[in-house]
Amino acid sequence: MPAAKQNFRIDDLWVNVYDSDAELAKDAAAIASEYLSDVIKQQGMARVLLATGNSQLKFLDALISLGNLDWSKITCFHLDEYLGISGEHPGSFRRYLREKVEKRVNPDKFHYIEGDTLEPLAECVRYSQLLQLKSIDLCLLGIGDNGHLAFNDPAVANFQDTHYVKLVKLDEINRQQQLNSGDFTSLENVPQYAFTVTIPMICQAKKIICLAPGKRKAEIIQQMLQGAITSNCPASILRNTAQTTLFLDADSSSLSRFTEN
Repeated sequence: MPAAKQNFRIDDLWVNVYDSDAELAKDAAAIASEYLSDVIKQQGMARVLLATGNSQLKFLDALISLGNLDWSKITCFHLDEYLGISGEHPGSFRRYLREKVEKRVNPDKFHYIEGDTLEPLAECVRYSQLLQLKSIDLCLLGIGDNGHLAFNDPAVANFQDTHYVKLVKLDEINRQQQLNSGDFTSLENVPQYAFTVTIPMICQAKKIICLAPGKRKAEIIQQMLQGAITSNCPASILRNTAQTTLFLDADSSSLSRFTEN
């Protein structure tokens, strides 16, 4: 497996830097697989909180291709979903995860956020209760163009949130990013509201793997790692989480300056 060409600690956050996004994905997958195998061996099962988006694709392919995880002992959750769209919509994260994960590995359970529920506030309560039944062993993350984690945009990110799942209004940078994904025909068709797992719930996970490859992420990574820890850049909170490793490639790390430990 490829090794990181650089490995640093920024506050409490570990940062691994790779030559390419392919090497990043392979090493992150190997680390995740070994960790989850150990968790299953120790406690008989594991609970995983999954992210979506382009940053996860090569990683998920690499993780599944390893073929050494007993997915029948893994319960899956996901971080976010749009309000008011069906699970068959091209932009639905339920659809993404069914196709990219569930149908390929058949986990023990996959608990989805029902984005088209008739009672969205009750859905927040239902999903919060499921998440809190036992600890989340592994949380997988990406970082948005505005620094969001899940759908916690700067305007709604709350590092002391008392909720575990909430409804939020998406900002224009986020909605434009979703449009750029190709799953919506116009900005007007990108939902304005969404469900999201909150920052405190994410930070409760026993282990966090955050993937942020690509040149487009360079500026926000620089802000995340070298600016203040603030909800203006929600991802900066990860600098306070010793259980997190941030995986970067040459492009996404290109504007950042590190001091080796």
